[in-house]
Amino acid sequence: MLSMTGYGVARVGSGQAQVVVEARAVNHRFLEVRARAASGLSDHTQVLEEVGRARGQRGRLEITARLDGSLGGNIRLDAARATQAMRDLAALVAQLGRAEPVPLSLLSAVPDLFVDDASRDARDLAGVVRQAANGALDQLEAMRRTEGAALAEDIEKRLAKVDALASGVLARGDEAVDAARARLKVRIERLLRGTGVALDEARLEHEVAMLAERSDVAEELTRLQSHTSQLGALLKQGDEPVGRRIEFLLQEMGREINTLGSKATDLEITSAVLELKAELERMREQAQNIL
Repeated sequence: MLSMTGYGVARVGSGQAQVVVEARAVNHRFLEVRARAASGLSDHTQVLEEVGRARGQRGRLEITARLDGSLGGNIRLDAARATQAMRDLAALVAQLGRAEPVPLSLLSAVPDLFVDDASRDARDLAGVVRQAANGALDQLEAMRRTEGAALAEDIEKRLAKVDALASGVLARGDEAVDAARARLKVRIERLLRGTGVALDEARLEHEVAMLAERSDVAEELTRLQSHTSQLGALLKQGDEPVGRRIEFLLQEMGREINTLGSKATDLEITSAVLELKAELERMREQAQNIL
């Protein structure tokens, strides 16, 4: 099982520099890829996004790339750009009716006048960026796998507690009916005291039978235990995305537990239902982190 959160970084050499790619993943309902590249790699942002979309499944994935060091090219003047800039400046001076010459010092204000004549062409650099991006995502997935194993272990413990509580509720069923019978009998006897009217045992048993039928939770417990069994199986699905299916099963478990609470007529069963709800809420919080 994989967590939705993770981090990875990879470095791949290119000339005298290194392309460094970092990948971060956080919770998100759908797949969202955000790619950014620093100066020198900005033309390869699309490569980062392609890799992220090819390997991402769900969650917000942020991939950034930067250069450490120089690509190894020679710094040279972009003569064509400089010539055009001087022509434009001279034309402007003439348009303004000024006679003074255009100083070369004005070229210092022209952006990107000097370029790095890198030894690698764009295709080679794109391949390096792709390799680094895949390396970062490999590390991110390794972290997701580790965190996913911890999440699965925690949820398995809570499922075991849910099963134990459900078994306790089932075992308490007959005792709860007997306790309800005793409480009802005491209450009726108190009401009839001094009236000369005798307790109708048959009527009492009829009321108890109706109460037992209304409070029977065997079907709800059977469905609840079916859901916990299915959820336990999902936790062992390896790297397959299971987060949404887990969320669905937890939703169905919540329905059964709410029904248990509405039928509960016994203090111990009510207490168990409250514990079931608490465990369910903790599992829901963990499920939000599952891919």
